[in-house]
Amino acid sequence: MIRALHSSAAGMQSQQMSLDVIANNLANVQTTGFKKSKIEFQDLLYQSTRNAGSAQGDGNELPTGIQVGHGSQAVATAKIFTTGEMVQTGDMYNVAIQGDGFFRVNLPGGQYAYTRDGAFKVTAEGNVVTSDGLEIDMPFLVPEGTLRLEISPNGNVSALVGDAELVEELGQINLFRFRNPAGLENMGRNLYRENQASGEGIAGIPNENGFGGLNQGALEKSNVKVIEEMVNMIIAQRAFEVNSKAVKTADEMMNMTNNLRR
Repeated sequence: MIRALHSSAAGMQSQQMSLDVIANNLANVQTTGFKKSKIEFQDLLYQSTRNAGSAQGDGNELPTGIQVGHGSQAVATAKIFTTGEMVQTGDMYNVAIQGDGFFRVNLPGGQYAYTRDGAFKVTAEGNVVTSDGLEIDMPFLVPEGTLRLEISPNGNVSALVGDAELVEELGQINLFRFRNPAGLENMGRNLYRENQASGEGIAGIPNENGFGGLNQGALEKSNVKVIEEMVNMIIAQRAFEVNSKAVKTADEMMNMTNNLRR
């Protein structure tokens, strides 16, 4: 019964973490480029009191054994990088990625981060930045007097500049992808950082070699599905409830044992 208490407590803790993940997904249902997380569990160690295959004499062996587990634990919260719904905004500085890939962002100190959030802005100096003012890693500046910025699906950028309406070629936007995007480190602010698990970012041209294409004037919505998360919430709630009932039942059985009279 003591083991039942600990196993059920471990199950309650696992379901509490599951609810935390679901709550974060729901909180970001309107976050541009957000990718939902899923939680993964493992069962804990087992106590064996009778091993399968043990010899019983006369050449007989046990076909099954007796093993009792000690609950569950969370082992991973993996990001699901499916593409979210595209929403047309009409803003020429909004860019969505349709498919695989990330934009690269310059961090202070010369480091890089990666994002799917294409809600870009332009500074007075012509730098393309995120909503937090971090520069996008692009080999060009937006010229002063730009009337219209054109970004093709394969990342070619041109601008209509000045009263003469001259088209000026600015450069090429590259995307980056990873062998294991689920291993990226979440930094918040819609940013990810590469690490040993994700591998280094591989640069490529949009719409080529498996990279996604660019959609100017649009943003990628979160890939969180509210109904799916609500169902997961109910499952987590019921699992937590039944584990708490197991704790209560084990406590009642211990109370009955303590109150035995000869």
